[in-house]
Amino acid sequence: MIGRIRSLIIPGVDKNLLVKDAARLMPDLSRRRFIASGASLGALTLLTGCDVTDSLSAENMLVQMSKFNDAVQAAIFNPNTLAPTYSEKDIKRPFPFNGFYSEDEAPEIEGADWKLEVTGLVQNKKPWTLKDLYALPEVSQITRHICVEGWSAIGSWQGTPLRDFLKLVGADTTAKWVHFRCAEDYASALDMPTALHPQTQMSFKFDNKILPRAYGFPMKIRVPTKLGFKNPKYVVSMEVTNDYKGGYWEDQGYNDFSGS
Repeated sequence: MIGRIRSLIIPGVDKNLLVKDAARLMPDLSRRRFIASGASLGALTLLTGCDVTDSLSAENMLVQMSKFNDAVQAAIFNPNTLAPTYSEKDIKRPFPFNGFYSEDEAPEIEGADWKLEVTGLVQNKKPWTLKDLYALPEVSQITRHICVEGWSAIGSWQGTPLRDFLKLVGADTTAKWVHFRCAEDYASALDMPTALHPQTQMSFKFDNKILPRAYGFPMKIRVPTKLGFKNPKYVVSMEVTNDYKGGYWEDQGYNDFSGS
């Protein structure tokens, strides 16, 4: 096997530089884990079966690894397994702000004018006002938010299960994705099994108070089975679709599934 790996290397290629070049193509967190693990070119070749001999090969290899990782996570995801829940005393107050902008730059949305657009493979495409959404049955969860940057915090979220809303609007739950677009030019998509998970929530409150601006007013999607960047805030539309439409971080190389 070692001989096979060596046969894939073009003479004169600096293997250490090639691995570093591959690492630079990764998102920050993946890059840190990759470097910390001491991964070698031979290990990468063993994992992927790719001819890792130049920068283009390294990039193709990483794309394949990411797709493979997504497929494995999706395959082992159990829609009936709940994320851990916590008690009131565990809640982090104040809950950390997170975003690709500063808190001062967070969107300011006028709730009276806001409407949630519902499109795609649904029977009822009427827009929903906050008054409409606040009238839906409310459930509460105290779960941990896990950020891709390495920190986590426990929060209390109130709202309606997304699966109940999808049923209410007559969504085709055999579709592959629910795609969300947000007020701050953010976007993300949930695979349908995750969208139908009992803890995936359309959140309108934090800690039993109307969702603050910093946490995504008027609505965020709380997904305790996913990393934080898969929990879109300031949501303005959702689309049920069979077409994968990417997302803000996914388009920059982050894994789509990104289970927590």
